[in-house]
Amino acid sequence: MQPYQIEHLPETLPVFPLPGAILLPSGKLPLNIFEARYLSMVRDALKTNWLIGMIQPKRKGTEKGDHLYEVGCAGKVVSFSETEDNRLLITLSGLIRFKTTEELPPQNDYRTFQIDWEPFRADLQPASEGEIDRNNLERVLRQYLESKNIPAKWEEITKTPSSSLLTSLAMQCPFTVEEKQALLETQNLGELTSLITSLLTMATDSNATSSTAQH
Repeated sequence: MQPYQIEHLPETLPVFPLPGAILLPSGKLPLNIFEARYLSMVRDALKTNWLIGMIQPKRKGTEKGDHLYEVGCAGKVVSFSETEDNRLLITLSGLIRFKTTEELPPQNDYRTFQIDWEPFRADLQPASEGEIDRNNLERVLRQYLESKNIPAKWEEITKTPSSSLLTSLAMQCPFTVEEKQALLETQNLGELTSLITSLLTMATDSNATSSTAQH
């Protein structure tokens, strides 16, 4: 993907409200598009800059008027295919987070917002691994996966850069909508590490308590 400059990003962006699904810069998010309005959104995006904004509603539903979180993440469509039943299978590659400022009149029934990119300018720079406690992160992750009986390929995990590992955990772990939004809005890798470590620890402790209570 060619590097972007914040000055060249669009002032408006179509958004796909989806609870429990976040996109982070450099993350990859596969989507199965089947509703007519979102099929229109994807096709319109492919006619212009290939950019779509992922954002979470504060309650279940995606109708106009539903209250959305202000912060989402723009992704570029990096692959797409059409199925025989007219669905679109796409993959978004996370580019930069954004803050919505004003909702525009609906276009083809999907929602479009004016966007403020400036608070997240640093997202366009190469990820800095920073000073994080990688050993502690892996220890907590191992405990979490064992508590859930989830097999893991540790040789691959240990070779994965911290920024990529944290992005995958934030996007794929079954955290609540509120927890995922908090992860999306962290300011740096250190803050993201601390929050993920805390959430994994709480989930592990909760699972252990539940298992004990059943005996």
